[in-house]
Amino acid sequence: MSDHNQFALFKTRRFLPLFVTQFLGAFNDNLFKNAMLVMVTFFGLGFAGLDSATLVNAAAGIFILPFFLFSATAGQLAEKFDKASLARFIKLMEIAIMVVAGIGFYTRSAAVLMVCLFMMGVHSALFGPLKYSILPQYLNDRELLGGNGLIEMGTFVAILLGQIGGTLIVEHNPDNALVIAGACVLVAVLGFLTSRAMPAAPPQAKDLKINWNIFTETWRIIGLSRRNPTVFHSLMGISWFWFFGAVYLTQLPSFAKDVLGGNAEVYTLLVALFSVGVGLGSALCEALSGRKVEIGLVPFGSIGMCVFGIDLYFAHPVVPGHDIGALAFLADPTHWRLIADIALLGVFGGFFIVPLYALIQIKSEPEYRSRIIAANNILNSCFMVVSAGVSIALLQAGVNIPQLLLIVALMNIPVALYVYGLQPEFLMRFLVWIATHTMYRVKHEGLDNIPDEGPAILVCNHVSFMDALIIGGAVRRPVRFVMDHRIFKIPVLNFIFRTAGAVPIASAKEDPAMKERAFMKVQEYLSQGEVVCIFPEGKITYDGAINPFKPGVIELAQRSGAPVVPMALRGLWGSFFSRKDGSAMVKMPRRFWSRIELAASAPVAAAEADLPDLQARVTQLRGNHP
Repeated sequence: MSDHNQFALFKTRRFLPLFVTQFLGAFNDNLFKNAMLVMVTFFGLGFAGLDSATLVNAAAGIFILPFFLFSATAGQLAEKFDKASLARFIKLMEIAIMVVAGIGFYTRSAAVLMVCLFMMGVHSALFGPLKYSILPQYLNDRELLGGNGLIEMGTFVAILLGQIGGTLIVEHNPDNALVIAGACVLVAVLGFLTSRAMPAAPPQAKDLKINWNIFTETWRIIGLSRRNPTVFHSLMGISWFWFFGAVYLTQLPSFAKDVLGGNAEVYTLLVALFSVGVGLGSALCEALSGRKVEIGLVPFGSIGMCVFGIDLYFAHPVVPGHDIGALAFLADPTHWRLIADIALLGVFGGFFIVPLYALIQIKSEPEYRSRIIAANNILNSCFMVVSAGVSIALLQAGVNIPQLLLIVALMNIPVALYVYGLQPEFLMRFLVWIATHTMYRVKHEGLDNIPDEGPAILVCNHVSFMDALIIGGAVRRPVRFVMDHRIFKIPVLNFIFRTAGAVPIASAKEDPAMKERAFMKVQEYLSQGEVVCIFPEGKITYDGAINPFKPGVIELAQRSGAPVVPMALRGLWGSFFSRKDGSAMVKMPRRFWSRIELAASAPVAAAEADLPDLQARVTQLRGNHP
């Protein structure tokens, strides 16, 4: 894969067949489901005397229910059997379901279509743990965020095209059920054919004894996911996204028809805006993250979801139009704000969800990964079924659709505060990401020299109060910084440093006990295989020159045996946070969004680490750009 282009994955057999199989499955889910819902909403298909709004919400619950019922079994199957073989079996099942659905369309039997909708939910519940747990087997860690972004992008584009296809086929062929029936079967067959090209993905727990009791196994894998707080909180974040998204997507047909006064074309346009937005946000995650799992995007995404969800309420028209088509809707400037809100809700939703999926895959133990993802699907399904119930209850209590969407957008605020309170690293990474992407344009050079795993000591010149944030925002792995205790205590930065596990240190003359505690903590981090960064000058430069290195870094390297990676920051001297022309952070900033550079050279083995040599390497890396 190219160092800079996630789309190069499409050239590989280890990714493309999975992507296309997943794409066709999501497309068919929505082709079938949307065709049925359009028949309910616009062409009078009824069931059990329920009105169309209630039937639409009930259909959403019926499709999601199998995720709750069968995800625990699906996770076990994905652990025990080859995932590519399992994918082919699931695709054969999809063909059978679509044949029965064709009969339901032909006979206009809402009961048969509801059963098929439930069975398509079973199909998707079985495929869900497989598609996410197989990614770490097909991709390396540096490809994982980009791969997840492409899968999410493909999923939402498939949702969009499936919904458009279902709408257009039914709208233009309301009396010819064979067209929609044939389309659903054809897509299922294509999905089976592409699944045959997926490379083998050997089982990671082939001796696992399957527990067929869905209730005890569901409870067990939920407990399994709770063992790692980071993983569990990520699951809860993803589940909230699906609660949020399910409410919005489920209400869009009625929002388009009753609030905006649009026809089926306007509904399709709104779905397109949201789906393309999520796809764009998902694809942008890798570019915004520098090919690492950047959880700082998660709070950024939640803020956008909240802001544009609230603004959507104030952007909708007070008086609806009458049977407006898509072109007329787009041509009216009073709708442009609403159009932007829907699209940006999707973009920020992509920023929110993709890093969480990648984080789960990285943090989960391989032999439990499929079951952890199954736990995610169970929680997702619970949240989505609850979203359907909450929507029905609020609508029947007299809340209108714009008010329902506003309530959900406002709920985003306490949910976000709760999650980030439990997992402050998300907020810390967000502050680092904002700081390093708004004040600076950082060019990276040689960061691949930092080992992907195992202990390592980074040594870097010390130019400004922002050095640690810039390094922490650029390096793929979490970095534990050793820093002057006075810098550690700076307000706001102190929260970031504490959350990131930074180690405050003082000189032996100033506080020998603090120095010894710092050395012990660094030894602990290195023994656990962590990355530690030290500024061996011991202070921020006053004149732009590199101060003499202190010997503590050599002592740490020799104690731990960790390799030392020389690094250099370029271009920070003269910034607001440096000491050029006086104290830092008390003079007027001279520039914003400055171009700076962070470079690294090859690691030096601990046994070969020499203080003058390390200083010479850092000085050479920095060059003439302090």
